[in-house]
Amino acid sequence: MGLDVDNTTILTEEKKMTKNKKLSAWEVVSISRHSKRPILQDYLSLIFKNFVELHGDRFYSDDLAMIGGFAEIGDQKVMLIGHNKGKKVNENIARNFGMAKPDGYRKALRLMKLAERFNIPIVTIIDTPGAFPGLEAEERGQAEAIAKNLTEMASLEVPVVCVVIGEGGSGGALGIGVGDKILMLSNAIYSVISPEGCASILWRDAAFAPDAAEALNLTASALLKHGVIDEIIEEPGEGAHTDYEAIAKLIKKSILKNLKSIENLSGVELVQSRFEKFSGMGKFSVNKSATGK
Repeated sequence: MGLDVDNTTILTEEKKMTKNKKLSAWEVVSISRHSKRPILQDYLSLIFKNFVELHGDRFYSDDLAMIGGFAEIGDQKVMLIGHNKGKKVNENIARNFGMAKPDGYRKALRLMKLAERFNIPIVTIIDTPGAFPGLEAEERGQAEAIAKNLTEMASLEVPVVCVVIGEGGSGGALGIGVGDKILMLSNAIYSVISPEGCASILWRDAAFAPDAAEALNLTASALLKHGVIDEIIEEPGEGAHTDYEAIAKLIKKSILKNLKSIENLSGVELVQSRFEKFSGMGKFSVNKSATGK
């Protein structure tokens, strides 16, 4: 006599197995780049309200790859700043696929200083393959613009919460990534270089990108273990692209919780805590018993 197995039970078990399956670093990279993955443009209406976009860096242009302005999340007023890749091909091109030029980083810094003047917390949304590497960006001081943002963000006397929602690539991500709390979606990545770029340097062949992804420790779980980020926001189903509303609710809850945890710190305390946080990254200890000394 054969077993009478309900198909619903089988499907449920398969979903559980998929959910519990540990993804490789390269699989996470692929999900972080999914064409239907929600971007800042999607979260504007799902998480924030009364968004008033502010334009221009007051030096050269209004970089569409970086957007920002006043917004509300829950009952909290914030300065929202983030990369925006665009949804369709024409938007992707107009926004340079989220790769900001110096103008974008200078605009971001202008808005951060404005938030500090009015004592408003800052929320940054990180989602970029990296800063734009073109000649025009270099001519206008790409490295200087990012470096200045790092310095200035470290000394901001208002709370700063950063959320990595997709790709967190190199200096392009760090340019708006110095915060009191760094949150990261479970299928996002955050790395000093792309796997393809790393493979091209180490192995002279981009085909080794999956190996590079493993070595770079770019996944949320690896970065939490090393103290680079503070919290992982677990994505629903097979990734954020499967349920926009569910992931938006989780991100909103996490941002509000982390803003509340630091709302009573003074400006001096925030700066000191931020300094200690980033100074502590990269420290390690040697197991003396293993070395025989």
